[in-house]
Amino acid sequence: MAKYTEDAAKLLDLVGGKENISAVTHCMTRMRFVLVDEGKADVAAIEELPAAKGTFTQAGQFQVIIGNDVADFYQEFTKVSGIEGVSKEAAKAAAGANQNPLQRAMGVLGEIFAPLIPALICGGLILGFRNIIGEVNFFNDAGAFDLEHGTKSIADMWVFWNGMYSFLWVIGEAVFHMLPVGICWSVTRKMGTTPILGIILGLTLVSPQLLNGFSVAGASAEDIAAHTYDFGFYSFVGTGYQGQVIASLMAAFVLVGLEKFFTKVTPDVVRMIVVPFMSLVPAVFIAHLVVGPIGWAIGDAIANAVSWGLASDVRVLFAALFGLLYAPLVMTGLHHMTNAIDSQMVSIYEYTTLWPMIALSNIAQGSAVLAMIVLQKRNERAQQVNIPACISCYLGVTEPALFGVNLKYKFPLVCGMIGSACAAMVCTGFGVKALSIGVGGLPGILSIMFNYWGIFALCMLIAIVVPFVLTLIVGKRQLSGADRGIAKIEAAAESATDAEPASASAPAASAEPCEQALLAPLAGRVMPITEMPDPMFASKVMGDGVCIEPSGDTVVAPADCTVTVTMPASNHAVGLTLDNGVELLIHVGIDTVDMGGDGFACFVNQGDKVKAGTKLLTFDTEKIAAAGHPATTAFIVASTADATDFEFASGMDAAEGQTPVITYRG
Repeated sequence: MAKYTEDAAKLLDLVGGKENISAVTHCMTRMRFVLVDEGKADVAAIEELPAAKGTFTQAGQFQVIIGNDVADFYQEFTKVSGIEGVSKEAAKAAAGANQNPLQRAMGVLGEIFAPLIPALICGGLILGFRNIIGEVNFFNDAGAFDLEHGTKSIADMWVFWNGMYSFLWVIGEAVFHMLPVGICWSVTRKMGTTPILGIILGLTLVSPQLLNGFSVAGASAEDIAAHTYDFGFYSFVGTGYQGQVIASLMAAFVLVGLEKFFTKVTPDVVRMIVVPFMSLVPAVFIAHLVVGPIGWAIGDAIANAVSWGLASDVRVLFAALFGLLYAPLVMTGLHHMTNAIDSQMVSIYEYTTLWPMIALSNIAQGSAVLAMIVLQKRNERAQQVNIPACISCYLGVTEPALFGVNLKYKFPLVCGMIGSACAAMVCTGFGVKALSIGVGGLPGILSIMFNYWGIFALCMLIAIVVPFVLTLIVGKRQLSGADRGIAKIEAAAESATDAEPASASAPAASAEPCEQALLAPLAGRVMPITEMPDPMFASKVMGDGVCIEPSGDTVVAPADCTVTVTMPASNHAVGLTLDNGVELLIHVGIDTVDMGGDGFACFVNQGDKVKAGTKLLTFDTEKIAAAGHPATTAFIVASTADATDFEFASGMDAAEGQTPVITYRG
């Protein structure tokens, strides 16, 4: 019997049988199923399979983590199931069909906003810093520190900080006022049309030739006349859409629709000339004359409704409901809509009262995991997931905590939701305001208006203490001895007691292993694996290691080794084995398997023995970005074999094939 035949047969039964599988494929580390009914999958039993390292559901796909041997497992699975595998594209299409329209819409919205979030976070931190140095009066007229009766800010007191306050707005304006440019670019990139046309459309929405959208309310008759476009039979005021989210989305989808239509009906010989012109020019007119005003009205209505809910007499109940339900929304993908609402609120009011509750929800879920760390302190396998999940959750990345811990045991999720609701009620009750979207965890306080720091710190304390205490109390009753690691330790102790004493003549250990180094497989910024924007890698289910934000385009061998796994269909990853049996995985980007090899090239074959520095892969970061994927690369120790005491470097820039990033004794 082949190595994985038994586990493959069990997995077939545990996912609901052959009739419950719409499609199945695999990537470098995971089996990817599209199931007819995900409720039929026995997740707990699947995770107990020796070959499985965990499960995860994303974008309609039920994923089972196998590791470097996933290709072998896949072959065994297709044999025992009688199911033919499908291409990655077919599986992705089937997964989309498996979602309801709202899930698909939220998925698209999430993929549109995901590339914009780093800029929004950066902009939020900048606004927070400007608020501290320029808007808070720390000093009185005499120049003495007097926070209670102060009349002068840091920027008022020192020329340097005044210049810094003014210059930082160059970045702030680019992020928030020019947001339509990023939105239009991201929509066209996501929908597979021409991104540069999206950028130009976005620029026409914020052109300085138009009346600035933030100045419309106070515009004089002369300003309005100067920005009026008269076509004889019709005239309109050319108004900019600075900071407008819904209007920009609608305009971009008009452009996408026009480009796809004209691409379809235009002969290839004149397509390069006809399609851009016939797509962009009408899109600009439609944006300013039709969908722009409609989108502006819709965006304002949504933002005003949320603002009313958070400022009305029932705001505490509204906050309790939002705080309670936000974590489940994250698991469904519906939370992506809040990015648009937050951005719209910042555009209208120059602050948002919604985002602080999101940060508190993330903290609350992390605190539930913190309690699980305490409860499972003797369960070594659980701690490998718990600890990195807690850290990433406190830093704003909740998926490892939600899917890897809290949802698995259920009660930590509920305890986190209760703590989030309590913190949200206090936060909203005191009217806490954020200058923008920020880091959705403990560092989130930096985006809060300074005069609310004290109350927000109290809210964070509530979000830490309440879930932690509740999870501890419930967990002591709900968790079995095996879950807490107690039964395993007792069994090990009993086994040790019954074991024969070691012979005095046992041979001495071999010579002490020497220190070895694995070099950076590519150039870029080295970070802890917990910062990998993928929950399975970040939670260390696949193993420990580092992630690298690439500055180059070439992957090389980190040491003398054997190539054990390649991905001929996608060329986005490679598995290696050192002479001492240590297994390594280098995985370029997140979900880059969906690109089908476009932009990737592999220069080695399975079974090749290579030297340190040998070129393994190349990749095109621009194509990865255009496909909507992060290029962050995971460098994982998938199996420790005979090596021990691994140390992982981080927080430095590495040169490919030169900088040691992992050291061990072996």
